[in-house]
Amino acid sequence: VVVFKGSEESIPHVGAWEDDYSHVGRVNLYWRAVDKPALDGLDCRQPWSAAFISWVMQSTGVPPSQFRPASAHWIYLSSMIEDASYPGRYFIPRRVQDYSPNPGDLVCAPRGRTPVRAFDGYISAGMLQGAETHCDLVVGKSGQTLESIGGNVRNSVSKSIRELDAQGRLKPVPRRPRFPIMQNRL
Repeated sequence: VVVFKGSEESIPHVGAWEDDYSHVGRVNLYWRAVDKPALDGLDCRQPWSAAFISWVMQSTGVPPSQFRPASAHWIYLSSMIEDASYPGRYFIPRRVQDYSPNPGDLVCAPRGRTPVRAFDGYISAGMLQGAETHCDLVVGKSGQTLESIGGNVRNSVSKSIRELDAQGRLKPVPRRPRFPIMQNRL
């Protein structure tokens, strides 16, 4: 569990980590969802967070036409943003400052050295091209707390707990500015 409160980040309890080698087969399941069956949890230089989200979507029956499985978050994000105006889309982008995330939504952020700057809170598919990004799946919301899970967070599948403001929107975390929230309309 990773807790974001104000500008602080804490990890009160560490669960199983990928480098204890007991979960490498599980990580391989995530890679199989993106057609990379040769990779597993021993391939520490290969970030597997997008493979995890792809596996979750595949496991819950979301068709590839609605969520494009990918080994990098920017790939499926770009696809969803590009197709958002088509009727019947399951996922559509929402500005962080306007939207209160709910279970099933994806909350996303830049990761690493690749800055992705939203224009007035909006992100285009082209802005994400090749960007290092990360998304978590929202799994719970209670009062002013949001819970999400993501893969390859501190080398494990982890739950993150974030603060919401009085309107239910994500409070800013300076080290991890959020952009867009992909609303799940399933």
